[in-house]
Amino acid sequence: MGQARDDYVLDLAASRRGYALNRMCLSLKDAANRERFSADEAAYCDAYGLSPEQKKAVLDRDWTGMLDLGASIFYTFKLAMMDQKSMQYLGGVFTGMTAEEFAAALRSGGRKFG
Repeated sequence: MGQARDDYVLDLAASRRGYALNRMCLSLKDAANRERFSADEAAYCDAYGLSPEQKKAVLDRDWTGMLDLGASIFYTFKLAMMDQKSMQYLGGVFTGMTAEEFAAALRSGGRKFG
């Protein structure tokens, strides 16, 4: 699984690399697509042309791995919602905190960099 980091950058290269993955995640906004995804996740990934690495990350719910493969947090969250995961949960995964620790950090003004 990917490691927690605080330097995910969705630049042009990452966006191109993650195009199929982001497109697949975005498709989950529609109820009919969520039903098709739930019925056969692997086939759904194949229908969107995910690379083998992207498909494995989706099936394993390797959230940081998906970002490493070019996913956008905003699109990845649509997949997380399929598993009833909150944005605070994902924030915790991406920063190495629990969802509760991440939420507390947000309430206290967030992490300070510099």
